[in-house]
Amino acid sequence: MKTLRIAIAQINATVGDIEGNSRRILEYADRARRSQANIVVFPELAVCGYPPEDLLLKPSFISENLKAINRIAEKIKGITAIIGFVGKEKPGLYNSAALIADGKIKGVYHKTRLPNYGVFDERRYFKEGRAPFVFKIGGITCGISICEDLWYTQGPVRLEAKKGARIIFAINASPYHAGKGKLRRDIITKQAKANKTFIAYANMVGGQDELVFDGQSFVVNDKGKLIAQAKAFEEELLIVDLNGRGAVTAPLQIAMTRPLNPLDEIYQALVLGLRDYVYKNGFKKVVIGLSGGIDSALTAAIAKEALGPENTAGVFMPSMFTSKESGMDALKLVKNLGIKLHEIPITNVFEAYLKDLSRVFKGHPKNITEENIQARIRGNILMAISNKFGYLVLTTGNKSEISCGYCTLYGDMAGGFSIIKDVPKTLVYKLAKFVNKDKEIIPGRILTRPPTAELKPNQKDTDTLPPYPILDPIIKAYVEEDKSLEEIIKKTNQKALVSKVIRMIDASEYKRRQASPGIKITPKAFGKDRRMPITNRFIER
Repeated sequence: MKTLRIAIAQINATVGDIEGNSRRILEYADRARRSQANIVVFPELAVCGYPPEDLLLKPSFISENLKAINRIAEKIKGITAIIGFVGKEKPGLYNSAALIADGKIKGVYHKTRLPNYGVFDERRYFKEGRAPFVFKIGGITCGISICEDLWYTQGPVRLEAKKGARIIFAINASPYHAGKGKLRRDIITKQAKANKTFIAYANMVGGQDELVFDGQSFVVNDKGKLIAQAKAFEEELLIVDLNGRGAVTAPLQIAMTRPLNPLDEIYQALVLGLRDYVYKNGFKKVVIGLSGGIDSALTAAIAKEALGPENTAGVFMPSMFTSKESGMDALKLVKNLGIKLHEIPITNVFEAYLKDLSRVFKGHPKNITEENIQARIRGNILMAISNKFGYLVLTTGNKSEISCGYCTLYGDMAGGFSIIKDVPKTLVYKLAKFVNKDKEIIPGRILTRPPTAELKPNQKDTDTLPPYPILDPIIKAYVEEDKSLEEIIKKTNQKALVSKVIRMIDASEYKRRQASPGIKITPKAFGKDRRMPITNRFIER
């Protein structure tokens, strides 16, 4: 064979939809065959979706997955395929890749390096594979690796290269965070150079709960040069021609997608994460409490982009503390977005609460209680609309607020999904400006007004929190980088402030445990990435 045509099927698999995933695999395998590809490569655990979590403890789930890979194999002819699935052999389950040709499974590779950090729990479910895997196609010796295998210099890639592999087909379900694409390419480049092999990196795309898989599958040559790359956040069939020595041929060198700028990349991750969460969970429309502030404005802009204006509704719920400017900005925002707006004042309901509670509260001064009542009234209104019309309520809290507990349980935290849960406030402003790059969508005043919850007269966020440009680096150091109090103080030279912020973060774990899921866009998000006890007497000193 003079030329080996490889196809990377960057597909959007859904966890548990074994039948639907199987159809998608067969569809892309057929497209690759019709494109005269010799081999098509699918992502990690493409048959069952990633991560399947405790579905892997269900024998029926494993059985259906095994039946599916065998049915798929019977239908794949005229092309070779590498497909991720859950393998089962003594002594247990494996994260596996099937090599399929001529309607049969010709061999199976088991992942040898199982990640067990951050969002990954693979050692909870899988056994480690022990052997490298090589095969020949078109006279070229090839190897297979699965995701984490590539991150180890002494892993299967090295062993397969020693066995003569010229091309490594790497199947992956590598979740996104900002900067992850460069990190991947740097690691794969080093592996390709060190082992003098081409690496075809097939990554999953799509949203799965709080995770987003960004795709960006690619091929590097044996010198580590990037020679082809698929799109970010979209399904694609990437095709590359290699000659018999494993070198790329000229005609398809142009199969290259330009990288996104950092803000565009994050924005697209949020859009895809929301879209897939909504549709994969059977919703059609979302509703958002619009305050006239920047967090709800950005949330609404993302929702409109992900789902369309016809599937996005806003609710403005003014009180006696709501400024005229907030109402004007909320109205202008929905007009710019073309979404529906409901206005439901809460003053009468709030006054009814205070009247009914007056006997119990008699003799006690007003405090945060009255502020929280307003937030909970708004939460109840949004949940009523959700129940009546089947809308998914999107909460609007950002990472800075959620870190410090500057949010109300059963109030502004009430809802089903939180788009910007992992987006620090300073990044919220940058993303809002990105939304406005071509024309004003988010009213300019929203970007310049001091942030406020408007739950009491003349309230500002800085009454409770440090200014966000000061706060966000402290949160990043403590939450994402696990820096100690001493290390952060040394960096900021603000002992009292840092101590206060850390106390707020630690004391708010119980709130975060009850929060809706949200999209991960930083290296360490709240949830699976960071699992802290609620009852906790360890104090940073």
